Amino acid sequence: MTFSPPVPRDDVDSAWLPPAAFRAVGAGRTLVRGSGLLVDTVHGEVAAACERFGGRVTRDAGDGPYDLVLELSDAAGNAGLGEEGFAVGREHGTTTVTATGERGLLYGLFHVVRLGPGVLRGERARETHRPATALRMLDHWDNVAVHPVMGQVERGYAGGSLFWADGRARGDLERVRAYGRLLAACGVNAISVNNVNVHETEAHLLTDRIGEVAAIAGALRPYGVRTHLSVSFAAPIVLGGLPTADPLDAAVRDWWAGATRRVYGVIPDFGGYVVKADSEGQPGPFAYGRSHADGANMLAAGLEPYGGTVHWRAFVYDHRQDWRDRTTDRARAAYDHFTPLDGQFAANAVLQVKHGPMDFQVREPVSPLIGAMPGTRLAVEVQATQEYTGQQRHVCWLGPMWSEVLRFRPQGDAGPAVGELARGGLVAVSNAGDDPFWTGHPLAQANLYTFGRLAWRPDADPGQVLGEWIALTHPGAPGEQAAGLRAVLEGSWRTYEKYTAPLGVGFMVQPGHHYGPSVDGYEYSPWGTYHFADRDGIGVDRSAATGTGYAAQYAKPWAEVYESPAGCPDELLLFFHHVPYGHVLRSGKTVIQHIYDTHFEGVAEVEEARRVWAGLADLVEPARHARVAQRYEEQLRSAREWRDQINSYFFRKSGVPDERGRRIY
Repeated sequence: MTFSPPVPRDDVDSAWLPPAAFRAVGAGRTLVRGSGLLVDTVHGEVAAACERFGGRVTRDAGDGPYDLVLELSDAAGNAGLGEEGFAVGREHGTTTVTATGERGLLYGLFHVVRLGPGVLRGERARETHRPATALRMLDHWDNVAVHPVMGQVERGYAGGSLFWADGRARGDLERVRAYGRLLAACGVNAISVNNVNVHETEAHLLTDRIGEVAAIAGALRPYGVRTHLSVSFAAPIVLGGLPTADPLDAAVRDWWAGATRRVYGVIPDFGGYVVKADSEGQPGPFAYGRSHADGANMLAAGLEPYGGTVHWRAFVYDHRQDWRDRTTDRARAAYDHFTPLDGQFAANAVLQVKHGPMDFQVREPVSPLIGAMPGTRLAVEVQATQEYTGQQRHVCWLGPMWSEVLRFRPQGDAGPAVGELARGGLVAVSNAGDDPFWTGHPLAQANLYTFGRLAWRPDADPGQVLGEWIALTHPGAPGEQAAGLRAVLEGSWRTYEKYTAPLGVGFMVQPGHHYGPSVDGYEYSPWGTYHFADRDGIGVDRSAATGTGYAAQYAKPWAEVYESPAGCPDELLLFFHHVPYGHVLRSGKTVIQHIYDTHFEGVAEVEEARRVWAGLADLVEPARHARVAQRYEEQLRSAREWRDQINSYFFRKSGVPDERGRRIY
């Protein structure tokens, strides 16, 4: 079969796969050995590069010598590579990539591209590469029909949906193919194509509109990306006309089994279902007196004959909380709901847990649920779309945050890290859309790439991953350009944290759309997102001794750390404790002075990043530079608004002046 990769478009950014990144591969002689759909993809990628740069590619046999050999081989030395692993080495003038599975060969090709010209020079000892997590997935919160409040893409900041337009699947799926190519190049192997909040239109994707999902799956398949679907727990009622969706009802179970059989009839490599149930108004098993395990296992039973998986989200809490009630704590909810069910979930049911106990804040502790369910397959969910981190109008590279989460050891120093405990995979809410730059803000591409690479290897150095992205996106960039890109991205998460909600307290955003400051925006709401600031202090008491008891949900080493203000890390102090404004941090500053200082520092750092970016005008492609420059103007405006609202609020609450005498309103 002849395969051709997506043709580069002038009106769509090439992200981390510009044609120039393939120069070394395309200028040499390459041999591709093996058969299968993804091997055809490998051959097509190399052939396109050779056509551009004057090289030559041969399929299966031919006279050497070759600069590069890409081959499927089940030789004894390749045992253990699995479907996705590969080995690469160079001797006698030839670089050889070997894999036992088609996905592995495709990932091996992109690894060669990532390494650049150096991989085709000199000698290189044989190295093996295997993903640490079997499932590396993106969830798209895309609506088929435009939602009157949430729009085409819920919490999306990169234009419309890549998959859906005008109430149906896009007719031209070439851009979806290009997206699959980008994902394969950073190691992502699965995707869910619709919103977890499943409305009536989207519910029909499971049945009479499954052909549209099949077309999308067909566009992604050549790059090894497996398609999943978010489904409504109430589908037997909404779609099947049954009077109940009780997971223990035989007719309901039969309905799901039949619907699943028909899905696999048109998408044989379908990945499975994603379910948000009994959460923020979505239907679930609680209505029938059943547990989350009952609901998940019903769906798992229908998927099991085909090798499919159900991803059951653990984002379950009371969103109608009384703000007057300080004993109810949203942070406790996932642990309280799910730990009693450990060991009750089917083998092909994965509990998908947000990395923190609240909702993708700029700073949260790692969810205690991740270390508390040894008998359950867990997937850890992060958010690449920047709902609470600047909505892709601010530069906020999340690699360091995710790395801290993945390296955290819930049982203490001797126990496994989060990246090792995520036996069900790593999942990110995607930040991509149909924007010409894919992610709205061109620099937000770094978050999408970084997620894929950390999902492949959770203990990877995020700074090294950032370097990969810079080198791929800007091949041949002079040192000044690479240094400038690193300078504006590397510390941007901590910069964002400085000028927004302090010391882990979270939220303080405008209700609804979540952009910009509103210190008390959610303070008297039913959403459970409080900071409890008064004239004397701020923070939420989550200690076991005097608070909600949340700190005791952690294993002993961390429960002891978080229990007292003296032991709690400063960056999480206000998440775990209500303290006076005069409480002294490890830095020697009081809480109130820390608030003032960090908010002034954060704005100053944005001003410096804007200056650095302006200095790259002659080195960065003009359209990309202009888009980022425009976003920096908005980021600076917003950062100043955050600074002035936060500092003024706490000055007025506390009555404590800034010891440096700066202007606070």
